[in-house]
Amino acid sequence: MVATELGIALAEKGHDIHFLAYAEPLRISRTSRVQVHLVEVSAYPLFKYPPYDLALASKMRELLVHEEIDILHVHYAIPHAICAYLARQMAPESKARIVTTLHGTDITVVGSDAAYLDVTRFGIENSDRVLAVSAYLAAETCRLFRTHKEILIAPNFVDTARFLPGPKAAPGETLKVVHVSNFRPVKRPLDVVQAFALACKDLDATLTLVGDGPQLESCMEFARKLGVTDRVHALGTVQDVETVLATADLLLQPSGTESFGLAALEAISCGTPVIGYQIGGLPEVIVEGKTGFLVAFRDVKALAARAREVLTSPQLRASLAQEGRRDAVERFNVHRSVERHEAIYFEVLAH
Repeated sequence: MVATELGIALAEKGHDIHFLAYAEPLRISRTSRVQVHLVEVSAYPLFKYPPYDLALASKMRELLVHEEIDILHVHYAIPHAICAYLARQMAPESKARIVTTLHGTDITVVGSDAAYLDVTRFGIENSDRVLAVSAYLAAETCRLFRTHKEILIAPNFVDTARFLPGPKAAPGETLKVVHVSNFRPVKRPLDVVQAFALACKDLDATLTLVGDGPQLESCMEFARKLGVTDRVHALGTVQDVETVLATADLLLQPSGTESFGLAALEAISCGTPVIGYQIGGLPEVIVEGKTGFLVAFRDVKALAARAREVLTSPQLRASLAQEGRRDAVERFNVHRSVERHEAIYFEVLAH
């Protein structure tokens, strides 16, 4: 979604953008300056797994030859940076530069696996520029891969014109707590349910679970066990998540690992305070005590205490909402990100 919105914003500034993906990107809007190229992978009985990376490299090479591409901006080191390197080797006449953005799991989970560590390092060191979405991720990349490659910080951004504050709960109305994730264990969704049950045992509040994943059903079972099943609702995958965040009074986002925290950023842009764990890049997004609160990892009681503090104080919620919206607009707007990327593109093309 970040790559798509960045590309669309660049197209609006007059650049020609080509998206390469195995499926139609989410939130895509086609214009005369936007083209989408789907990578088709043939399944041969010879291969247990279809060779997607080779198909992608071939499609990249095709674009380098026929579209005179200036920048191959790849998101995730594995496999995309390697595919870009291979494509450029197959098109030696191309002057295209490779810009690789590291988002998190490509480094902290997949790339750091012993089976992929060397090839990930190779992709990083053979990119012309490497970007990371947070200072935390940049430092973690250098530590894990023992690379001296310069890594520039290019934070994620939010469309503040789309993620707007909506009406919040008035005195006497039901408070709305939200959690957004893919419901993998690393996102700690069970902590969300437990914290909600502790914080809201005597409050008129609901918890909405947005997204889908392996622990969603476990969350609903846990809610039944804790006696809050009538107040916990699974909404499933929502394309327009801003419609949920805009009217939420609190986002509970206690992830076990977070390279940036895009859901948290989208929440504060909607004037919704965030409470989570003090891990990864989240402290670079949430300003403690001003746009939300971060507590020690796995401290569910502290998570619940902060949630209760926010939910029982309209004045605190209003202050956090106002500061969050202001911070999102000032630090993380799409125009600032586009200018940052443009500067990087032109700088790398000049060398």
